[in-house]
Amino acid sequence: MSSASEFIIDQTNSGNGDSGGISACRADFPFFAANPYVTYLDSAATAHKPRIVLDTINEFYTRFNSNVHRGAYPIADEASRLFEDSRREIAAFIGATRDEVVFTKNATEALNIAAYGICATRISPGDEILLTNAEHHANLVPWQEYAARHGAKLVFISIGIDGNLDLNEVRTKISSRTKAVVVTHCSNVFGILNPINAIAELSHKVGAVVVVDGAQSVAHVPVNVMEIDCDVLAFSGHKLGGPTGIGVLYAKQSLLAEWPPLMLGGGMVDVVTLERTTYAPAPHRFEAGTPPIAEAIGLATAVRYLSKIGMNKVSQHCHRLRALAADKIGSLPGIQIIGPKIGGNHGGILSFVFDGAHNHDVAWFCGDRGVCLRAGSHCAHPLLTSLGFDGSLRASFYLYSTEQEVHRLATTLAEASDSLRKGTK
Repeated sequence: MSSASEFIIDQTNSGNGDSGGISACRADFPFFAANPYVTYLDSAATAHKPRIVLDTINEFYTRFNSNVHRGAYPIADEASRLFEDSRREIAAFIGATRDEVVFTKNATEALNIAAYGICATRISPGDEILLTNAEHHANLVPWQEYAARHGAKLVFISIGIDGNLDLNEVRTKISSRTKAVVVTHCSNVFGILNPINAIAELSHKVGAVVVVDGAQSVAHVPVNVMEIDCDVLAFSGHKLGGPTGIGVLYAKQSLLAEWPPLMLGGGMVDVVTLERTTYAPAPHRFEAGTPPIAEAIGLATAVRYLSKIGMNKVSQHCHRLRALAADKIGSLPGIQIIGPKIGGNHGGILSFVFDGAHNHDVAWFCGDRGVCLRAGSHCAHPLLTSLGFDGSLRASFYLYSTEQEVHRLATTLAEASDSLRKGTK
C-alpha cells in the first residue's frame, strides 16, 4: 500500500485542466457529462468539483480512513500526515504558514470565530467596528451580536449602485476608536473586488485589525494574505471546487494566540482535570472534535488543481465572461445591471433586475429551460434594500463556464421577457 505522502504526489498529474489549461478543463468536471443540457450559472453559490477531487475523497475513505491525531497505528498516522500536509498546502495557496490556517466547516464558522475572538480580546465599551453595507450576512450578523455583548458600535461604509467602495469615506469614518475593519474582498452581489491593500494601510495606522471575507475572491483571483496585508481571511472550500463542509480561517499567529476558542471539547485541549483545562496551541485550539478530514484533503487537491491551471487564467476567464454577459444582458429591454457593466476589477458575478416580472418567476422560467440562475437577496438584504430592490437575479461564472453559455443565457432571458410580460409561460 502506498503511503499518504505518495498518494498526495500521485494526485498532481491528472485531468485535462492540468495540461490543457482553462480551455480544456470542462471535461474534468463529471457534472457536465451527467447534465449535458444544463447551463450552470450559479457557481458563486457553489462550484462543481473536478473528478480529481472526487477521486481523492473516495481514495481517502477507501484506503486511509481513520481519525487524526488520535490513533497509535500506521493508518491513523498516515491519515494525520495527509491531513496536516493538506493544511500546509492550502496555507501556501494563500501565502500563509501552516500554523495560521484553521479548518472550519465553512466561511461562516470562520468569521464567527474571528468576530468572537476579536470582540473578546480587543473590544471595550465605546469602541467601533467599521463594516460596509455590502457584507454577506455571515460577515454582518456575528459582528452585530458580539459588538452588542461588548458595548461596541458598528459604523458602516455605504456602497451605492455603482458598487464601488469610496476610500475617502473610509478615511472619514476610521478613527482611534476603530478596533476592527471588516470588509468583503469580492461582493457576492456586485462581483467587484475591493481595494484591501489601501483599506489595510488606513486601518493599521490606527491599530485596527482587518478582517476580510474571501469567500468569492479566493475562488476567482489570486489571493496572497501577505500582499493584501489583511490580518484575517475566511473562505469556503466548496466555492473553489472543493467539497462542502470545509472552510478556512487564516489569522496572523499573534491574533490566534490571544483569541479564546469558540468551540470546546476533545482535540483542542492540552491538559484536562476535573477542575480546569488548558488548551492546545493554534491552529488545533480552534478545531474541537473530529475535524473535516476528507474534506480538507479534497480541498488541498482542489487548490492544487487550480494552481496548475493558474489563478490568473481563472480570473481573466471569469472577468471576460462577466463582461460579455453584461454586454449581452444589458442590451435587453427591461433589464438593469446592478453595478457597472464594464470596466473595474471583477470576479465572475453579474447581478441584475428584471422589469415587469418577479425575480423568482424569471429564475424558474430559465431553470425549466436548463439555465440555472440565483434569485433572491443573496444573503445581502441590507445592501439590496438600500439600493431599492427586494432582490435580484445573479449569473455567476467559473473556470468551466463558456461563451456559448453566456449566449444561451441572453437568449433565454429574451424569451422570458416576451413570455412573462405577456402573463404566459
